[in-house]
Amino acid sequence: MRLVLETGRGKSQVAAHQAAPLQFATVIQRLEAMGYARVATVTEVAQFSVRGGILDVYGFGMAAPARLEWWGDDIESLRTFDLDSQRSGDAIERVTVLPVKTEGGGAGDVAAQHAAPLPRLSLLDLLPGDALIVLEQESALGQEVERAWTEAAHHLEVARRLGEEPPARDALFVDPAAWQARLARFPRIALDPAETAVRFPIAPPEAIDRDIKRLRQIVATEPPTVILCDNEGQLERLEELLGGDRATLAVGALDGGFVLPGLRVLTDHEIFRRARRLRRPRRYREATATAATRALKGGDYVVHLEHGIGIYRGIQTIPVGAEGGTLEVAVVEYEGGSRLNVPLYRLDQLEPYRTAANGDAPPPRLHRLGATTWQRQRDKTRAAIRQMATELLDLYARRQLAAGFAFPPDTPWQRELESAFLYEDTPDQRRASEEVKRDMERARPMDRLLVGDVGYGKTEVALRAAFKAVQAGKQVAVLVPTTILAEQHGRTFRERLADYPIRIEVLSRFRGPKDTKLVTRRLETGEVDIVIGTHRLLSRDVRFHDLGMLIVDEEHRFGVRHKERLKALKLAVDVLTLTATPIPRTLHLSLAGLRDLTLLETPPKDRSPVLTFIEPWDDGLIEEALARELDRAGQVYFVHNRIETIDTIAERVRALAPPRARIAVAHGKQKEAELDAVMARFVRGEVDILVSTMIVESGLDVPNANTMIVNRADQLGLAQLYQLRGRVGRSHRRAYCYLLVPDLVDADAEERLRVLEHHTDLGSGYRIALRDLELRGAGNLLGGAQSGHAQAVGFDTYLRWLQETVEALKSGKGDEGQRSRVPPEVILDLPAHLSDAYVPDEAVKLDLYRRLARAEAPSEIQAVREELRDRFGPLPDDAQRLLLVSELRALGARIGLEMVLVKGDEARLTFARDASPRLAGLTAALDMVQFEAEVRRAAPLSLRLRRLGGEPIGSGLVRALTAVLADAHL
Repeated sequence: MRLVLETGRGKSQVAAHQAAPLQFATVIQRLEAMGYARVATVTEVAQFSVRGGILDVYGFGMAAPARLEWWGDDIESLRTFDLDSQRSGDAIERVTVLPVKTEGGGAGDVAAQHAAPLPRLSLLDLLPGDALIVLEQESALGQEVERAWTEAAHHLEVARRLGEEPPARDALFVDPAAWQARLARFPRIALDPAETAVRFPIAPPEAIDRDIKRLRQIVATEPPTVILCDNEGQLERLEELLGGDRATLAVGALDGGFVLPGLRVLTDHEIFRRARRLRRPRRYREATATAATRALKGGDYVVHLEHGIGIYRGIQTIPVGAEGGTLEVAVVEYEGGSRLNVPLYRLDQLEPYRTAANGDAPPPRLHRLGATTWQRQRDKTRAAIRQMATELLDLYARRQLAAGFAFPPDTPWQRELESAFLYEDTPDQRRASEEVKRDMERARPMDRLLVGDVGYGKTEVALRAAFKAVQAGKQVAVLVPTTILAEQHGRTFRERLADYPIRIEVLSRFRGPKDTKLVTRRLETGEVDIVIGTHRLLSRDVRFHDLGMLIVDEEHRFGVRHKERLKALKLAVDVLTLTATPIPRTLHLSLAGLRDLTLLETPPKDRSPVLTFIEPWDDGLIEEALARELDRAGQVYFVHNRIETIDTIAERVRALAPPRARIAVAHGKQKEAELDAVMARFVRGEVDILVSTMIVESGLDVPNANTMIVNRADQLGLAQLYQLRGRVGRSHRRAYCYLLVPDLVDADAEERLRVLEHHTDLGSGYRIALRDLELRGAGNLLGGAQSGHAQAVGFDTYLRWLQETVEALKSGKGDEGQRSRVPPEVILDLPAHLSDAYVPDEAVKLDLYRRLARAEAPSEIQAVREELRDRFGPLPDDAQRLLLVSELRALGARIGLEMVLVKGDEARLTFARDASPRLAGLTAALDMVQFEAEVRRAAPLSLRLRRLGGEPIGSGLVRALTAVLADAHL
């Protein structure tokens, strides 16, 4: 059963010749019968939602989710939509919806619903009888079928031991003998590798091995050459390196190049000796978590900008006025049970209360309505923010004037190195690289912070910058917090720069005193170009010949003494600081212009999602997980976060692991040299299973380790679990993460684990899973004192005030710049809200109210109007009135209004005491829309308006105020 829906009508199809028109209600029933989940908002595949006459659906096999707008039982419009923004895209002619489950038939077909499940068929059963099958390495194919058949028995046995009831093996797989018999029925061509060259005149391409000179010679000869590049950036770099019209360059993907009698095809990954990974786009997307998915829930702590911290108790509709009017309000409870009703159009006054704690911090103290405690706290925090922002602005201005070394532009070597990068640059990585190099080419010291999650390509950006500095004859120091990280960076830098005459040394505890002395002497004489080390680099005996660049990894992990030494170094050289702890986007925007920041937010394309499972401890499961990883020559992390019992756990793991497994234990109470040795052995691949505490949470980069087992995962915070899981899935291999928990866990732990289990992809749950981490990253960036203020008032409130203060200081308005624009109170005589019937999802409704409450320009309100029409259909009158209220608030704030009252064909405008409206301009604008104005009070100005004709009072008022602002150039 499938649904084919197209503009004008819908059809149900079982086979191509059967088709019948469908009604809207029937389509909904069919979708439910086909296994689709009905949700408020479609965020992933196999879901549908209904809002009035709009149906959203995302099925398997669909290139993009579809939005159908019905008029009665006809489809009036059919278009795609974006899962993240929920906005419509291109119009489409038809959409075919395939079933999620194949058992049973359509809704109402009782016989079909109780029919037997459809029989399972193999690929060979589905091929037409005259299909021609090409077999490459026929004997190897047979062996692979035998292996899969044997392995299936083992997996099914483990599933049975776990209490599942899987089908029999022959119900799922065709046995090898039957497979051979079915294959024999088809005409076949078996390819023999030895005869290939005779049949096909294809030769392998000439080896180039990063030798650009040789490449130029080859493309200058016959036959003509086509070079396929992974992406546009790579194509541009190769164009620069080759110059002229020697070869045709194009963006394309092939496994390898070849030479025909009349054509030579080369690929950039072969030219630069890079591993080729074909990147397959994910077939089915999920929406990334937006503000709506993190919407307020009853019981959440919130901060009201005027009254302080309270508890959000949900949305209520309350009666207002004597004429039976109603108003939707957000209810906030304060100390002593007092309740505050916040109209939803004033939702901008509320911020969620979040802090950087790991979930185990005590709840905040509630404020008392009417008390002065909150006002004191607010003023203290705003003063601290102002002081910090002023200092940052001052420091930034001083740095702009400081003299530094201007590095020369990129050389051909630089372009060659960047082209030889093993992976495709993400857009963020490309931008970061350009920003860093642009900073280096300026004649002032660089001080840039590069923020990006583990594996997002920070090291590559740093490496390119270091290479640029060395080519200008300068030395580079790379400072890292741990010995293991120093060794890893040393290996990465040596591998990437192997083809260039650059001397790289690592200074860490792994080097003996004799070696260390030699390295420091060579640094002083200029014989070492790049030195990578721990805080040992900051010792007084380490002197440089001509230091031009300092790269600092995770600066917040260094002590106060080291930071002071760093500050002294920073004054003279270009500094690039890297951190894997992300910061919130809002903080990044606030600090833009105070600090040079670059965010890497695009996940790398090559990394597969980590498959995450929540399971109770089961010997069979652990045994299989360990065996599977070791069978593919991989490595395993086993995390147990209690030092007292880690050796006992290690013995249990030893008993479950294959006999050949090499197991080591690592924890924080081991001697430093012993711990470093264990970690180094794991990094080098000399240990198969590392049983450790949380010390592996950050800093280790072992692409070969792709299975992680976390014991008692319920006792860890979301941020810790997210960072732990980031240790695996760092290559193109499929990675697995098993979170072992007892049968009974508390609700909070359950929710944390489910978030992690559900959001396996790097992009999908990024925003949810990184909430804790962002707060931690912001704390590191802001420093201890400011973090204390953020804790007291809530993180979002702190960021909001920071942004307001920075904007005010930059515009020269002082601290009051942002507070002067208070929107007026707008009162209509008819309901103005988003009804439950129109926007049924409370989280989406809150998000829309918040955006309208914060809108400062008519264009922002128009964007919400278009989104409402697109997602929910034509706007009802009460929704139109809500947008009118928002427009009057936005315009009134800019013109100086304190209150707008609209009743029938009359309106009252009251200006604020400090407002100075031009009465002549105001009167002219009101005349234009045929409103009569009567001055009821001169100071502060109060006008009574009466509509004489023309358009309705609300829209007329918006037009008049817009004209006043245009006339005054506000």
